Amino acid sequence: PSPIPPGPPFRELPVTDVALLIRDPYAIYAKRVLGLRPLPPLRPGPDAALRGQTLHAIVEALLNSHPAPDTPPERLRDDFLRLTDAVLARDVPWPAARAFWAARIARIADRIVADELARLAEGRPMVVENRGRVPVAGMDFTLTAKPDRIDLLNDGRVMVYDYKSGTPPSDAAIAKFDKQLLLEAAMARRGGFDALGPVDVAGIRYIQLGGEGATFPRKHDDALEGETWDGFVRLVASYLTGDAGFTAMRAPQLTTYAGDYDHLARFGEWSLTDPARPRKVGDHG
Repeated sequence: PSPIPPGPPFRELPVTDVALLIRDPYAIYAKRVLGLRPLPPLRPGPDAALRGQTLHAIVEALLNSHPAPDTPPERLRDDFLRLTDAVLARDVPWPAARAFWAARIARIADRIVADELARLAEGRPMVVENRGRVPVAGMDFTLTAKPDRIDLLNDGRVMVYDYKSGTPPSDAAIAKFDKQLLLEAAMARRGGFDALGPVDVAGIRYIQLGGEGATFPRKHDDALEGETWDGFVRLVASYLTGDAGFTAMRAPQLTTYAGDYDHLARFGEWSLTDPARPRKVGDHG
């Protein structure tokens, strides 16, 4: 299935949905055009989504405590673990999950603290989970974002960060699919965040809240950022004008991919090797 709804099907999109628009456009159709959302489980549990939310809340609490670059590492580590316990007690009512996630944070605490002090020596966090927006010229469309973190560096440029509870995407994956940080960089350059105004971008980095707690720089330069923005604008225009249908599972990362809307797309009555069937739906006048 590849429905083409009356245009424009949406007037804004968060950067976190861009990879989904590339990989499974039908999911965006169901989510953003039809306004459908999965029901919460009858019995909530400490799943991957909650783990990611909790880990993000922990590092956000650390940044909101405003540590200084000259804070002794031992003190910052103690503060980090204290905030971890407080967030877990507040948000995770499962004792086994709390113990497991606390141990995970304790194992990487030294690395996170050492890298954080290095980051604070380079600049200071200016955007922490604050929403930004950039209208796209020539279209009735706005790209929005709520970055994990953007630091204003000592030289006046910014560094865009994203926290990952899993494995950060590679440069190859970023070039084709996972364009979130490059688009956030393009938004910062266009003045999309009130706390910054238009700024030059020094780079993009992922901070892994797992594994060894390492920081992963990824490829960034003005040319790549510009190409990513231009490609995104062309992509969105194709859906806003009805030139492209919202094809189900256009480019899933894994053949075992399971989306929230597969049943609506009647997956099982067709396979990934079948050609898409674009079709106008709704009232096109």
